[in-house]
Amino acid sequence: MKKTILAAAAICLTLAAQAQPDYKAVLKSTFDAFDTTFVDMVAKQNLGNKLVLIAKKYNDQWAPQFYAAYSIVQLAYFEKDPTKKDALLDEAANYRDDAAHLLGKENSETEVMTAMIANARIGVDPRNRWQKYGKEFEAHLEKAKELNADNPRIYLEYGITKFYTPKMFGGGKKEALPYFEKAKALYAKENQNDIEKPYWGLTTMEYFLEKAKGTDSEK
Repeated sequence: MKKTILAAAAICLTLAAQAQPDYKAVLKSTFDAFDTTFVDMVAKQNLGNKLVLIAKKYNDQWAPQFYAAYSIVQLAYFEKDPTKKDALLDEAANYRDDAAHLLGKENSETEVMTAMIANARIGVDPRNRWQKYGKEFEAHLEKAKELNADNPRIYLEYGITKFYTPKMFGGGKKEALPYFEKAKALYAKENQNDIEKPYWGLTTMEYFLEKAKGTDSEK
């Protein structure tokens, strides 16, 4: 009788595992399309909406929540209305928090995401927000580095910030270049086949790396 019960339990577990939908393929294809769409903002918005729908459908998996947060932050950069931008960033923060909760901890990727959200909030009102959110940006990137110093997205975010900081305040292309070069070396070590091991930012890094190698007069 005991063997029969154990066998039945094993069958039930196997069937449950088989019944669990595999979200990874659709998440990866949608994310890859989103992250390589730059000009067609309608298409990018539609792909971002799809990532959010995937997150809602698979709300017990951390990765869909993470990529929903990422897509919302990216789209928030293009939003001109300050109130709408803040609302988008609030939504992104909620998905980021859901991802961390499902992971059961903060990791280097969720810390980078928190830094990105803080940086985007500066853009809503730079004059009044740079001090508060600038400190948050720095603190969360440093935490991300403590958790995984080989995360290339840390140096990508530092590089972008340096790139857009005026030279008189310690920024500019020359100051940004070493960050992009370090990010490039670390991206080369990553496997881009597993959507549960974030690899976003490679194309963005390549773009800024070329820009940083140019002269200050180049746009």
